[in-house]
Amino acid sequence: MKVIVLGAGLVGAPMAFDLAKNGEFEVSVADKDMKSLKKFEFSKDISTIQSNLADTEVVKDLVKDFDFVLSAIPGFMGFQTLQAVIEAGKNVIDIAFFPENLFDLDQLAKEKGVIAISDIGVAPGMSNVLIGYVDHLLDRTDKAVTYVGGLPKIRQWPWEYKAVFSPIDVIEEYTRPARYIENGKMITKPALSDPELLNFPNIGTLEAFNSDGLRSLAETINCPNMIEKTLRYQGHIEKIRVMRDTGLFDTKPVEINGALIRPIDFTTKLLFPKWKLEEGEEDVTVMQVIIEGEKGGKNIRYTYDLYDSYDQVTKVHSMARTTGYTATMALRMVASGLYHHKGVSAPEFIGKQPECVKFLLKGLQERGIVYKESIETI
Repeated sequence: MKVIVLGAGLVGAPMAFDLAKNGEFEVSVADKDMKSLKKFEFSKDISTIQSNLADTEVVKDLVKDFDFVLSAIPGFMGFQTLQAVIEAGKNVIDIAFFPENLFDLDQLAKEKGVIAISDIGVAPGMSNVLIGYVDHLLDRTDKAVTYVGGLPKIRQWPWEYKAVFSPIDVIEEYTRPARYIENGKMITKPALSDPELLNFPNIGTLEAFNSDGLRSLAETINCPNMIEKTLRYQGHIEKIRVMRDTGLFDTKPVEINGALIRPIDFTTKLLFPKWKLEEGEEDVTVMQVIIEGEKGGKNIRYTYDLYDSYDQVTKVHSMARTTGYTATMALRMVASGLYHHKGVSAPEFIGKQPECVKFLLKGLQERGIVYKESIETI
């Protein structure tokens, strides 16, 4: 089977290498940046294609000869790219964190007979899968909480943070209003609100804040209390709030010495080099998913804990592992015929099929990514 990976960045490249090993798939990678494609110059198992993925007509033509498409491009291009792939009639696994509603493409995917799984990274992604899985097991789901963050292993002043995925998507987390479900009602608050301190094994105390991470869960899971919070080292929230509230993330141009400049362009020019996660620089991914509800008259709590580190052997960053390998296992799941829902699937749809959840968890565990499950009566 032939697979094309769209995007050769921090996550796209490891996905391509994972799919190419053992000769499972015939793999190609497309990107407009030749520097990104150079990662594959010594690989005999992966073909590279320099291509402008911002052009949807180019994308349609590019994917026509492949059996599967794996989209790993920045979120601001994600929706249009997913639409182009679906219009081309290709099954697609997508990790782009785009702001649009993924179900807007559901009817198109059904008309084209396409299996399209979107948001299938770590969070959104495995967090949704696990919530969907437990919701399927329980008689009634009362609460679902996700805490998640990707962080540098070594804290360096002033930010003590590195962007482990597209930096512009990180800023979206700080500016997009955060939506969550409380007592059955949708609540909207500014991002970075409701900070709390939490202690995690291996890393210590982190701060959590509201971010707009529920996405499809708000529509698909019948649960009166659901929220996702992002994790950072202590002190990060205050620094980002100062920048945001000063207007440094604004997109409306301001005049400076006769020139019109968008504040966000100035900010990213200075900030992104400091947030760049360098090759060999170690990172960690921390996630905890808590789901509570009733089963057989008993109140039960399921907790899933993940702590993953940069892989010293493969030199793959943790966020690339936890995000990318979830997507590559989802592709294998579809290729094997285990999952065959036509239309656009949110990850929680997979959770409704225990055999698919088992398949994903087993594949991730084989790659050293372990979700520890605990179940208790409360």
